[in-house]
Amino acid sequence: MGQNTKTASVAAERMVKDIRRKTRKRYSTEDKICIVLAGLRGEDCIAELCRQEGLSQGLYYSWSKEFREAGKKRLAGDTARQANTGEVKQLRKEARDLKEVFAEQALELQLL
Repeated sequence: MGQNTKTASVAAERMVKDIRRKTRKRYSTEDKICIVLAGLRGEDCIAELCRQEGLSQGLYYSWSKEFREAGKKRLAGDTARQANTGEVKQLRKEARDLKEVFAEQALELQLL
């Protein structure tokens, strides 16, 4: 009888875990961003915000960390991307050409 009770207990635990997993709230990316931004605005304390949204503070802080890291990567990526665009390369070439023309004219003036 002890074995049956143990098996029933394991089955019940498994059922409860399945129910929790299936009924767990899923947050979209937009929801996560809105929640993190609300926390950054500081209108409510993080604990109150988490209670209102029905999530743990640990989950909020992990979203916040991911948000900040993604922002850093994006800003660093934009800087590198902008420095390598064709427009920037064209402007550098024009500046180099203008410097050469200026140097040639300065030499001509000195010779005169």
